[in-house]
Amino acid sequence: MASQFGISKAEILEMSSVLQSRVVTDAVAQVEGMLQQMDSSTLNIAVTGESGAGKSAFINAFRGVADDGPEAADTGVTETTQEPVAYSHPSARNVTLWDLPGIKTSSFQPRTYLKDVDLLKYDFFIIVTSDRFQECHSALAKSIIQAHKKFYFIRNKVDRDLEANAKRRKKGGLLDSEVLSLLRTDCEKNLRTCQVDEPRVFLISCFHPQCYDFAALQMTLLEEVEGHKRHALLLSLPNLSTALIQSKREALAGAVWKRAMGACLSGLTGVNASHSIIAKLMDTLKSYQQIFCLDVDSLHRLASITDISFEELQGEVTSTFGKDLSAHTLEGLLSQVASAQHMLANQLEKMVPILGTVISGGISFVGSYFLLNSALKELSQDGERVMQKVFLNSVSKHTN
Repeated sequence: MASQFGISKAEILEMSSVLQSRVVTDAVAQVEGMLQQMDSSTLNIAVTGESGAGKSAFINAFRGVADDGPEAADTGVTETTQEPVAYSHPSARNVTLWDLPGIKTSSFQPRTYLKDVDLLKYDFFIIVTSDRFQECHSALAKSIIQAHKKFYFIRNKVDRDLEANAKRRKKGGLLDSEVLSLLRTDCEKNLRTCQVDEPRVFLISCFHPQCYDFAALQMTLLEEVEGHKRHALLLSLPNLSTALIQSKREALAGAVWKRAMGACLSGLTGVNASHSIIAKLMDTLKSYQQIFCLDVDSLHRLASITDISFEELQGEVTSTFGKDLSAHTLEGLLSQVASAQHMLANQLEKMVPILGTVISGGISFVGSYFLLNSALKELSQDGERVMQKVFLNSVSKHTN
């Protein structure tokens, strides 16, 4: 019966293991501990490359901020980084990108570079270049491999290469697809000489992240980063593909029962149960807005890196959870699901007896669970609409 309402047997078993034979305060502590472990995992990404390759621009694009914004990494045609500089994500503070000193400088010493920048601090490396493969890239790649760390090779500014090819095409130049294929093949061939069996090469333009391989880079990182670090990475990425938005929704859905349970159990330990539960649910819903890049700050950042106004972007957000979220609205939404949850509440109470206490506490676990699942569905749809508007705008600008 429960599975018909979207709650799996595995979730019920996990809920039961948390709640059975425990007093409410112990159950609260365990659920909150699960959530804290998931939310507090840190991820440190090292970004390196030669001077002028666009390391800082990549860091800004990866975090979804404008180059001239207050949270942006310094950009320029000369090397601006003399020592590692940390840039935290504007809304996911546990994700940090590190702008490392340039590798094509007189001070670059391949044998000591990784030690000098504190190798063990980073989970993986991003090597950024905007020119052909060079000896400094080979030396760095070999050093990272020897240190048993992963790296991803970014060929930046491919829009510039295609613009140059367009001028040559009048005299018989290559097709754009052929240019991109040659760039990729050259990078992969040179990386294989560094004993890299499966080179990870991505062709991007930091000025047009919706084009080329930026979305593929995101999905590759998600496939290869594990555990809670994957969760941290996933929730920090700007929306560049439907696949990414769907991955966010699925990851968050797996923890919905913990969020709902934590909110309802906390209500039983406080003076004003209803107020406490609403506050917890509001915090969760606000975090969902940030994750799908729909909160006011995220939309302003997106407007600053496109020529789409904040008002136009906000107009694509049509769900109640996205545009009209308040404690009063939330109370109304919870009352609307009260009748729909009655049958499931009875079934869950039989399978996990202590839920009867939670269910009778005013705002039920089931109602909270339904509401958070509905929010994920509607906010992900809002995120897709906003992403599609930005994508179409970017493609239109890029092709004109």
